[in-house]
Amino acid sequence: MKLIERIEDYADELTAIRRDLHAHPELGFEEVRTSGVVTNLLESWGIEVHRNIGKTGVVGVLEGNRPGKTIGLRADMDALPIEEQTNLSYRSTNPGIMHACGHDGHTTMLLGAARYLAETRDFSGKVVFIFQPAEEGLGGARAMIADGLFERFPCDEVYGLHNRPGAPQNQVRVVPGVAMAGADFFDIRVTGQGSHGARPQESRDPIVAATALVQALQSVVSRNIDPLDAAVVSVTQIHSGSAYNVIPGEAVISGTARIFTDSARQHIRERIREIAAGVAATYGVETEVDIREIFGVLENDEALSHDFANLARSVAGESNVVVGARPTTGSEDFADMLRAVPGAYFTIGHEGTAMLHNAGFTFDDSILPLGSTLLARIAEMRTTA
Repeated sequence: MKLIERIEDYADELTAIRRDLHAHPELGFEEVRTSGVVTNLLESWGIEVHRNIGKTGVVGVLEGNRPGKTIGLRADMDALPIEEQTNLSYRSTNPGIMHACGHDGHTTMLLGAARYLAETRDFSGKVVFIFQPAEEGLGGARAMIADGLFERFPCDEVYGLHNRPGAPQNQVRVVPGVAMAGADFFDIRVTGQGSHGARPQESRDPIVAATALVQALQSVVSRNIDPLDAAVVSVTQIHSGSAYNVIPGEAVISGTARIFTDSARQHIRERIREIAAGVAATYGVETEVDIREIFGVLENDEALSHDFANLARSVAGESNVVVGARPTTGSEDFADMLRAVPGAYFTIGHEGTAMLHNAGFTFDDSILPLGSTLLARIAEMRTTA
């Protein structure tokens, strides 16, 4: 690999930053300490800083030494509501909160690139460093965009990255075109009539209706979506009842749908509502359906994806770059930024057997210099492209 030597020189400092962020995780829109760390470091390197964009978002702006394009580089900062189950010396000190998705690593990689670019300033145009809050389903990208992100800091292109445990270490992967699924979250409230558990005939049991509804929803994809169109509907929560001998009056089921086209999204929404209405009529209950879009479909710019892949080969080596792999049903709100500005989103493989969003997840610090180098090279090369 051809890592930037200066970034390799301070790799230990990057590891220290990442582990500090890991020890102090914060949930979406609560990244006060994290944004403070980011701000202090950017300012110490002479980078212009703007805070509180999209609530807790931070934007750094750095001018190059000659005219050129403006390139946006984005990292997410938030953690997850998970109790960490590792024995790391730097494990989370905040109960019930953990960096189980590697956002601490993404933030550190972007900081590493920012430091190097601030030291050299050997690039054209301008670089906008976007440190985004609340990626984990809370709409942080949309909050920053609504707060005027790209009006205040216009970008010609924008790039983001994610770590990928279980993939070959240092493997860089980019998917031109549709790369990640869009996602809806849904809640269905089933309202019946409660009664004593010994007298079910006096009830309109919402639990019976809710469990029938869960089973019926399994047919949405298998019997309504074209087999050649990938889609997922998963019920992930059921809440009802508080006693052994009471039939409750209400039940709530919740879940997610993942899709790759707007037509599939609309069809799934329609079928969820129709099935809920049918179950309500069958069991004599009432149903209230709330479906909301959380993530758009992430679509990389085709040409920019291939240009990035060429750049990545010059850094990671030909054998470490994969282009055109299958899309994933995972979702990512960087999709909203790519709707506003053309760009690409890529992943870096690393060691570790625990997958993302797992209480035992560990980030591989050895990939920090690679991530920082790739982001820095994007800034250096794309500002003149």
